[in-house]
Amino acid sequence: MAMDCCGDVSPAVALFRSLADPTRLAVVARLAEGEARVVDLTRTLGLAQSTVSKHLACLRDCRLVDFRTEGRQSYYRLVRPELIDLLRSAETVLAETGEAVALCPNYGSSTAAS
Repeated sequence: MAMDCCGDVSPAVALFRSLADPTRLAVVARLAEGEARVVDLTRTLGLAQSTVSKHLACLRDCRLVDFRTEGRQSYYRLVRPELIDLLRSAETVLAETGEAVALCPNYGSSTAAS
């Protein structure tokens, strides 16, 4: 669906902001591979349990991630499988733009220019 140039882009801005944090993006990328427990995410991402839980809560608030319980375990999963397509599309755009995004003076990393 094309975005109307005059329409409200606030929801899209909120979506991209929710994914802009490197930890949340890493969590989403991991959950794109399949559901996982917090302990699985902490091991895979090398982060503290409190950090992972905080970012999962944010993603749940955005309704991008949810969980199911099995006994005392909670298994997190992507609610919107379209996020996988979004990540793949982003990879394609990044591949096509080369280092232009990384070198962008507004949003690129300062280390990319070194």
